[in-house]
Amino acid sequence: MTVPLGGVPLADHAAVYAALDRAGFTDVWSSEVNGADAFTPLALAAAWQPRLRLGTAIAPVFTRGPGLLAMSAAALAEAAPGRFALGIGASSPVLVDDWNAIPFTEPFRRTRDVLRFLQATLRGETVDGAFDTFAVRRFTLERPPAVPPAVLLAALRPGMLRLAAAEADGVILNWLAADDVPKALAELGARGRGFEVVARIFVCPTEDAGYARTLGRRLITSYLTVPAYAEFHRWLGRDSVLGPMWTAWAAGDRRGAGAAVPDEVVDALVLHGSPEHCRAQVRRYAEAGVDVPVLALLPTPELTSGGAAALGDLIARLGPAGEHLTAGDDR
Repeated sequence: MTVPLGGVPLADHAAVYAALDRAGFTDVWSSEVNGADAFTPLALAAAWQPRLRLGTAIAPVFTRGPGLLAMSAAALAEAAPGRFALGIGASSPVLVDDWNAIPFTEPFRRTRDVLRFLQATLRGETVDGAFDTFAVRRFTLERPPAVPPAVLLAALRPGMLRLAAAEADGVILNWLAADDVPKALAELGARGRGFEVVARIFVCPTEDAGYARTLGRRLITSYLTVPAYAEFHRWLGRDSVLGPMWTAWAAGDRRGAGAAVPDEVVDALVLHGSPEHCRAQVRRYAEAGVDVPVLALLPTPELTSGGAAALGDLIARLGPAGEHLTAGDDR
């Protein structure tokens, strides 16, 4: 599950993590946009629920200096030995340049360089020298983790996917349908032993299809108009179905852009329906080759009106442990 959950204060997440554990969720993965940072929710999970595995998806490679990013990762790996995976990625010009006043330049090479730096420092090595996009002078972690975390790479198109396969411990996919997974995995080619495929999957567990599609269109027009995601979906073959959205967006017609997104695209990228139906759709990602499907829970009318009790019930129904309660129910 992606954490923190919307509408729940961080101080109240002890109950959320306990509910996720009871429901059979194995992992919690953070994100980092303009809400909580990537590390604080996981530090709380490390203390409150010691059975859950932790992961960042993702910590941007631009917004922290290489040494600080290594220190944050090392501290969490020390707090949760053997249970933490560090996911890194380029992020986007909006987050990096517009919001953090850092030039978003050469994202592929910056990501590659930070990946190599982290792998060395988290093994306890001293790094001294110039990479293509930055230079580091005599950096050594004072507290290198006894169990270095796996370092995974967020990747969309072939270049970054191949870099992940060649040099990282895994790959993190985002904003793709279950049917898109084989195309992405084909670019990975031969992978090292233990290489993990993680995918974030947006889930809106409500049977109000109109509500879910309206929310889904808003998300799609927000994300898939970002150049990197637009190119990703062109590469996936959605140029014709998403072309009208991109055209309207470029013309400043936000309402028209949303209206141009076909239902079948929304339904493929934002899963909705009963919790049991959503769980079955998530299983399709696993069958396509995703090792760690990470749900990103979207707000629903039921959650808004039902409060904590509704959230607890939803987690129980979405989780793997809920399958025995609804065996054969794939509505």
